[in-house]
Amino acid sequence: MFIAGKRPTMASPAERSDIERIEKEIFMEPDRATPPTASQSTQRLARIALATALVAIGIWVLFDFLPALAWAAVLAVAMWPLYMRLLRMMSPTAERVWAPLSATLAIGIVFIAPLVVIGTAVARESHVVIAFVSEARHHGIAAPEWLERFPLIGAALTSWWNSNIGDPAMAEELVGRLDMRTLTGSVRQYGGEVAHRLAIFLFTLLTLFFLFRDGRMLAQQLRDISDRLIGRRGERIALQMIAAVHGTVNGLVLVGLAEGVLLGISYVVAGLPYPASFGAMTAVAAVIPFAAPVVYGVLALYLFTIGNTTGAIIIAAVGTVVVFVADHFVRPFLIGGSTRLPFLLVLLGILGGLESMGFIGLFLGPAMMAALVALWREWTFTRLEPVPDEAEATVIVDPRQGRAHGV
Repeated sequence: MFIAGKRPTMASPAERSDIERIEKEIFMEPDRATPPTASQSTQRLARIALATALVAIGIWVLFDFLPALAWAAVLAVAMWPLYMRLLRMMSPTAERVWAPLSATLAIGIVFIAPLVVIGTAVARESHVVIAFVSEARHHGIAAPEWLERFPLIGAALTSWWNSNIGDPAMAEELVGRLDMRTLTGSVRQYGGEVAHRLAIFLFTLLTLFFLFRDGRMLAQQLRDISDRLIGRRGERIALQMIAAVHGTVNGLVLVGLAEGVLLGISYVVAGLPYPASFGAMTAVAAVIPFAAPVVYGVLALYLFTIGNTTGAIIIAAVGTVVVFVADHFVRPFLIGGSTRLPFLLVLLGILGGLESMGFIGLFLGPAMMAALVALWREWTFTRLEPVPDEAEATVIVDPRQGRAHGV
């Protein structure tokens, strides 16, 4: 006989077990039913489904801002070496605010300043457009003098111009469609588009600030996720994509600016009016493959039609040489050399990215091609043994010594 809750001092193991069982039944709650545990494969599938659903919802929520995020990522990757130099020049306390803010403002000024200059010039010359429209409605548009000197078809073009555009009645019918209602609708439409683009640009700068500030931490987190999901191969593919972005920025933007400067000098020598403006236009066009020859070709043709044959030859010759060297030697070396991509794949990535994603595709297209080529090389040029992070050692046979050793 014993009292519950007070164990006897000389109880046997069997009695002690009975005492503990009785105490549990009297003083403690009964055991709750343990829920059944799902298998590991079921849990893995559930996690994948949940992650996929969350990613899809996130993309849907951020869909309108994906261009801003993509541009911010491209700019951060392209400007990261310069940002690291800026950090070394500034004090360590500036890393959280002043360094990323300075870099972001500098990039914003580089993009905004040309737009402000162009907008100011357009606003300043708007009275010329108004006077031209008024003159055309009453007297027609006279054929330019150089049109008749156009090779082979100059006379036919001049006759067509005088019969259609030069006739005041036809000009009134053509220009009269530009009434105030049409102009107001066009201004409203383009104003909304400009406001949308400006908002995207501001969000790009905001995202770029945080990428500069927290870029190293974000890169480490992405590296950890990549190593956990697909191993070290993911890190190598990411490095190939980063190298592709760097090479594309150098090969397209910097080479395009160089082409614009050289051709701008040729415009000055050839006597072309507004050489700085046309040089800037050529630099922008040179970023897009095969666009620069169109610009300097039209300008050379214009000089030829107004009688400046020497200037036309100078522009055509200098432009052909500069574009040939840039497209066949400099750009393949900068873009393909940094990622070991064949020039054909680089060109297809640039053109395909431009067609499918717009202007940002110029930079993302080669990055995607670099990732595909990196996967191809991983699957075709490596052995089938697991990589070092998935096994303790990879056996490699040395044909010279005839024995295996571990790495």
